[in-house]
Amino acid sequence: MTLDEVLVEIKEAENIVIMAHEAPDGDAIGSSFAMCLALRNMNKNAYILMKDIPENFSYLPGKEFVITESEIETFDMAIALDCPNLKRIPAEFIPYFENAKVKVEFDHHNRNDMFGDYNVVNHVSPATAQILVSSFEYLGIEITKDIGTCLLTGVITDTNGFRNSNVTVESFEFASWALSKGINLSKVYKEAMLTMTKEKFEAQKLAMNRLEFFAEGKIAFTYMTTEDSLKLNLKAGDKDGIVEIGKSIEGVEVSIFLYEKEKGYKASLRSNEYVNVSEVCLMFGGGGHIKAAGANMNMPLEDAKKAIIAEATKYLR
Repeated sequence: MTLDEVLVEIKEAENIVIMAHEAPDGDAIGSSFAMCLALRNMNKNAYILMKDIPENFSYLPGKEFVITESEIETFDMAIALDCPNLKRIPAEFIPYFENAKVKVEFDHHNRNDMFGDYNVVNHVSPATAQILVSSFEYLGIEITKDIGTCLLTGVITDTNGFRNSNVTVESFEFASWALSKGINLSKVYKEAMLTMTKEKFEAQKLAMNRLEFFAEGKIAFTYMTTEDSLKLNLKAGDKDGIVEIGKSIEGVEVSIFLYEKEKGYKASLRSNEYVNVSEVCLMFGGGGHIKAAGANMNMPLEDAKKAIIAEATKYLR
């Protein structure tokens, strides 16, 4: 059993490094913090390699263990969370994973490269945090109030506040358990899902003003350039949620948000009922989940816009 083997490796390890995908979201952050706190409670020297953490997650316990580099070059164990492949990890962190004596991953994406020595992957789980809930329970690792707060953040954000169709009975059971343990669910929900900076509000307003509709209103599209980001003084996480705006409009099946990166644009896609946006993004070297996916498109805005809309249109009914 993989989990039993992972526990054996954890017990033998002393220095452990944890990492997640670039531009970490609530699931990546919550899962990483929860894992680190659990390992610390087991008297392990555990750290989280992470950068660009959105301000609205500052309430999470465990941030004191976040680092951006380490003097330790070869860790006893490296744990990747919420990553379908090694390329999703920030480039400067990859050597820490590759050089580790033991490599472990926990993930829930549809396609996973199984890049660890031990791969705990559940494609139908709504969040990596929910995989950790069941994993900790199976291994007898205590879910303290702090760990529970982190895990609840991951479950809430990756189910879009329990609104997505990927939510499961176990999601609500864990939320109920968290409440019974005195975890402030309403505060976690507010901080993770509802609170936004003025800059984030301005970014959403700009994106809404640019919203266009295609394929008889079944596709919603908007975008943001680097110039926009600089003008609005956007920070990590300020673009989060923009793609959900189009998804919430009646008649829209696919919502597309493009934002400029160093090379080309990052495409973020969401669907409502039947389009597998992971398949759409796969055509551009990306992927993700059936109803939430992304891809890097190394091309000018108009070319990226035309290409991603044309591909998404193929999947419409």
